[in-house]
Amino acid sequence: MPSSFVPRSAGFRAAKGPSSAPDPVPAPRARTVLLVSLALGALLFLWQLGSSGLVDETPPLFAASARAMAESGDWLIPHVNGLPRYDKPPLVYWAMGLIYALPAQNHWDPLGTWAARLPSALATVVAMQALVVTLLRWPQGRRQQSLTALGAGLAFALSPLVLLWGRIAVSDALLTGTLALSLLLIWHSYAAGGRRWWAGWLVLGLAVLTKGPVAVVLLGLTLVLFAALQADWRGLWRSLRPLRGLLLTALVALPWYVTALVVEGEPFWRSFFGYHNLQRFTSVVNDHQAPWWFFGLVLVVASLPLTPLLLQALVRAPRGPTPPPPLSLQRFAACWLLAVLLFFSAAATKLPSYWLPAIPAAALLIALAAQRRPRLAWRLCVLLALLLAAAFAAAPLWVPLIVTPEMPELPAALLASGRLAVAAACFGLAAALALVGWRRGSPAALLALQLPLVLFVPLALLPLWQLGDQLRGEPVRRLAAVVVERSARSGAAEPLAMVGMLKPSLHFYGRRVVIYEGAEAAGLVNLAERLAGETRQGQVPSSARQQPHLLLVIDADTAAREHWRELDPELLDQAGIYRLWRLDRRRLEQRASALEAAGVRADWRDPRPERY
Repeated sequence: MPSSFVPRSAGFRAAKGPSSAPDPVPAPRARTVLLVSLALGALLFLWQLGSSGLVDETPPLFAASARAMAESGDWLIPHVNGLPRYDKPPLVYWAMGLIYALPAQNHWDPLGTWAARLPSALATVVAMQALVVTLLRWPQGRRQQSLTALGAGLAFALSPLVLLWGRIAVSDALLTGTLALSLLLIWHSYAAGGRRWWAGWLVLGLAVLTKGPVAVVLLGLTLVLFAALQADWRGLWRSLRPLRGLLLTALVALPWYVTALVVEGEPFWRSFFGYHNLQRFTSVVNDHQAPWWFFGLVLVVASLPLTPLLLQALVRAPRGPTPPPPLSLQRFAACWLLAVLLFFSAAATKLPSYWLPAIPAAALLIALAAQRRPRLAWRLCVLLALLLAAAFAAAPLWVPLIVTPEMPELPAALLASGRLAVAAACFGLAAALALVGWRRGSPAALLALQLPLVLFVPLALLPLWQLGDQLRGEPVRRLAAVVVERSARSGAAEPLAMVGMLKPSLHFYGRRVVIYEGAEAAGLVNLAERLAGETRQGQVPSSARQQPHLLLVIDADTAAREHWRELDPELLDQAGIYRLWRLDRRRLEQRASALEAAGVRADWRDPRPERY
């Protein structure tokens, strides 16, 4: 952890502002709080991290790209399924790839999930500790300092969004961790009158290497809002030295961007900057459309059951006299959260994961609001916990209504597991302990609510996660294993395709290029043409005479469609809703010709920015 996060000595005071700022938490107590926080973070995000497979659809793309880096030695541009993947900068791929490169990785990590998920988990744990250290080093009040710091860390870690994205193999958690660390270090510098002004800017370079220039935009918008609300433009400029800071950020991030642009040229520029940054902001991508108020709803859901404390803190943040820099953390956190809200609400493409960078700020606001023990907000938090407990307890009423074509057995399996009743007990206990603690005036009332929710993760959430993996992920892994075994036994790899439901985990676990196509008639025509004419790394076009058979993974609904019927496949295996067929390519081409004669057009040559 950077030296800027080491708690101040008891006699140190900020160089700016009055000397009324509380002293930091004494070092022995601070170390104890940090050890407890670290243990809780490990339980929430590292426990059983590799016990389930990769979750389709996006995580296998990240994992396969990182593994390909480690195996090929090409650490500049990630490749997946034989194609370059320009969607994200390389930091998350580098982090995963370094673990995939460890000796015997496939033996101690057979599902490949430790390597793929560990960067997300570690980034989340580091962000959690950074929040705790910030409030230990810079308490915002003289009461409940240690408990407030630990409560802030847990308010972040227990967010439903963080619990999910902190355990999956994508770049969002790493962006959240690096951006949070950067913003907190920058606020530390302001609170301390410019000490270690450079630290936050260096970490910002890592955030830019994680998900692109959006990190600079969010930090800049946060500082503009904070400077306006704090009415201290000159003090911020003097403390943070933004021009020098941005130069440091550029020195960290730009070398990769320049090298990638020189080596890859226009395709990289058009895909990364044009599609994955500019177009995602200005137009809807992949049907991720939502109304302008979407992130207001996400704000409410992402902090349950503590949302009332967050809303009260947001209302109070701009009120009152301007606080001195060491006591301005609540105002800074409010500007941080609003920056994320304003920026992504203005974007045309909206996803729940875009809210993740705001959750560390929400956690600070929640903990600082709880420190003041507001009566109405606290009662609403208890009520929300009770409502969630009731919803889990009423599972027999609503679970049978769940319709999941990929997992038709899910409703029955959920009820049979008994884990929803455990979840109800955890939330009910949280509400009861929180209410008792608040009525008795206990300073640990916030922790009384949070600790039963910590138990919810290993006792209910992770078992339910593994249940879903068995029903949704295991069938694809099983068929991938059959493909690997056939290739090893025969010494020759037949072409592999998947139609209907498109699962990149087949590529990851099958360790083969997979041709993915839709269930429609055009998908069949595309498949026949692509086998004969498409070239990509790991796949050579071939005729039906050169490679007379094709391995095809198809789901039951797609197999029942008229154009996929009567192909006379050889059924090699089946798992869940999926079948593994061995098809005669001549039959496939005959069916494709008939469909083309009926007016079906192949469209595989049309641009597909997200094609894998």
